[in-house]
Order: sequence, then structure tokens, then C-alpha cells
Amino acid sequence: MKTMTCKQLAGACGKEFHAETFEEMAEMSKKHAMEMAEMGDRAHIEKMEEMKNLMNKPEAVKEWFEKVQKEFDVLPEDK
Repeated sequence: MKTMTCKQLAGACGKEFHAETFEEMAEMSKKHAMEMAEMGDRAHIEKMEEMKNLMNKPEAVKEWFEKVQKEFDVLPEDK
């Protein structure tokens, strides 16, 4: 199990997510962002807009994904 924060995953806050795989981590982050946006949290809405704009550039998305995947891979296991 590893831990990353919302900010480490291109989000807006320090909420921690704990997961075995990067895919699980990304899914938790996405769900959290959607929940925060539904509550009207401006910081999360702005970060979601940034990611939405990034999605229009496939190469940039690939680079971002690979960068964050590598960050996840080198994280120590939770104790």
C-alpha cells in the first residue's frame, strides 16, 4: 500500500489516498475531485479545468501520466 496526496495527483488539497496500484490511486483521486467539484469547491474545479485542457493534448497527458506513475513507483510502502 502506498500513499499520495490530492496535490501529488494534480489536485488541489492535501487529502491522502492509499492504494496498492497507481490505477487505484488515480481512480480515488478522480472520484474525490468530482465530489469536491459537486460541492462547489473552486480550487478543485480549477484543477479539473486544467486537466480537461491537458486532455486536448495527448502527448502532454502521456507525459503527465508517466511522470506521476514514476512518482508512485518509487514511493515507499506504507508502514
